[in-house]
Amino acid sequence: MARIMALDYGAKRTGIAITDEMQIIASGLATVPTSELLVYLEKYFLSENVELVLMGQPKQMDYSDSQSEPAILEFLKKFALKFPDMEVKRVDERFTSKMAVKTMIDSGLKKKKRQNKALVDEISATIILQSYLYK
Repeated sequence: MARIMALDYGAKRTGIAITDEMQIIASGLATVPTSELLVYLEKYFLSENVELVLMGQPKQMDYSDSQSEPAILEFLKKFALKFPDMEVKRVDERFTSKMAVKTMIDSGLKKKKRQNKALVDEISATIILQSYLYK
């Protein structure tokens, strides 16, 4: 089997999570500057077998698109041109940042570490991936 990847796309940074090859365990992989995301993914896809990319889909409470959706759609166009054979699915990502911070608190991380936005993004991507795997 191949891995599944999840992306928590942001204007500045994107959190990335990945499964093991058996698609059982979701783990945080990295947080990369969004401006370098396509280059990072290209290198990763060359070294690892990934069959599916999950892209977080931020929604408002009334299910309307969030203000970050146009930037995500623009990225997905570039992604499709660069990786035309890679399947992409959208996954609701509402509350993932809040869940990530709660996870950090529950795991005993000190306040200074919880303020690390890159870590929050990586954990958010992991939550997106887990929500897909455990449906």
